[in-house]
Amino acid sequence: MNEVVANDKLGAFCRHTHAALKGAGAGPLAGLTFGLKDIYDIAGHRTGFGSPEWLATHDAAVRTAPTAQCLLDAGADLVGKTQTDELAFSLNGENPHYGTPVNINAPGRIPGGSSSGSAAAVAGGLVDFALGSDTGGSVRAPASFCGIYGIRPTHGRVSLEGACPLAPSFDTAGWFARDAGTLERVGSVLLGEERAGTPRRLLLAQDAFALAGDAARALQPALKRLSALLAQPEPVTVATEGLSQWFRVFRLLQGAEVWAQHGAWVSRVKPNLGPGVKERMQWVSTIDAREVGPAKIRRENIARDMNALLADGAVLVLPTVPGIAPFTNTPAAETDDFRGRALSLLSIAGLARLPQVSLPVARVEGCPLGLSLVAARGGDMMLLALARRLEIGK
Repeated sequence: MNEVVANDKLGAFCRHTHAALKGAGAGPLAGLTFGLKDIYDIAGHRTGFGSPEWLATHDAAVRTAPTAQCLLDAGADLVGKTQTDELAFSLNGENPHYGTPVNINAPGRIPGGSSSGSAAAVAGGLVDFALGSDTGGSVRAPASFCGIYGIRPTHGRVSLEGACPLAPSFDTAGWFARDAGTLERVGSVLLGEERAGTPRRLLLAQDAFALAGDAARALQPALKRLSALLAQPEPVTVATEGLSQWFRVFRLLQGAEVWAQHGAWVSRVKPNLGPGVKERMQWVSTIDAREVGPAKIRRENIARDMNALLADGAVLVLPTVPGIAPFTNTPAAETDDFRGRALSLLSIAGLARLPQVSLPVARVEGCPLGLSLVAARGGDMMLLALARRLEIGK
């Protein structure tokens, strides 16, 4: 175990599945260090997936996940595996088996999940960047809560081979950094391109900002900087039927996929699932298959409409989440409304398979709050370049 992991006071790294590797001697990421969410395989090591029972019932990986290998080949050094919520099935970052990584920028509040350790390690300066994953917000929410940059790329752009799945038609890789330049640098490697398109229009998601309530006011200075870079934002309504309806479509489809992926294992092993994950897993086991078909059709319509809205270099701007991170150990009943509004916002890019970047632009009550940029499919590098321009213009 290396010095960084041994002295980790944030609880960001896994001690039960530690793996550290030196990168290639040279490359575009040479000199950078990274953390790796414990859903990605490293050859010769077991992948824990945030669950002691998963760790105990799975063998060591025979091959390193290609995306992790890509980072190593580009010169980055792997410091260690980072904590994840149990089975990556939570937005909180609270794991009853391995603890809650410390959110150094909002003490006493959750780091967000499920890429909790990756976000905490970056925010705490333990690594230069970290790889996570994002199904329903597991990079974007922690990025906002911890006050760092995070990207959910276009679905399918970055390989998830050798990674534990949650809901494959929503699952993406994702990564965090403290500065936009590093986020973009990693993106050039993982996305396999350096050229970025030119953003031409700025669209303001009015229904999304309405879900953020008072917190939306804190995002206004960043919106003014964006307007100065691009143009006056055009107000739009993303979901005419209401974003809460989109959340219901997302929840149903994600849940059906979760049970299809893990129902047999859960039924056989009967793991001691923690609060929240246990109840969600029980619910997904009851989903009526007859509801899935209509929901899939609705999703495809959403994806079509969103890509049309964002054609020709348009960028949609919205709050990443509806507010700052909740306090740790808050009863689920007290955060249900916040969780529902958060997932309503986060479901937009997920349903439409779009890239989204969360920017650390504001503070409320001394805690970070993120603003997000969304583009059409394939607009990943355009968003990363815009994030860097906005950072330089602060």
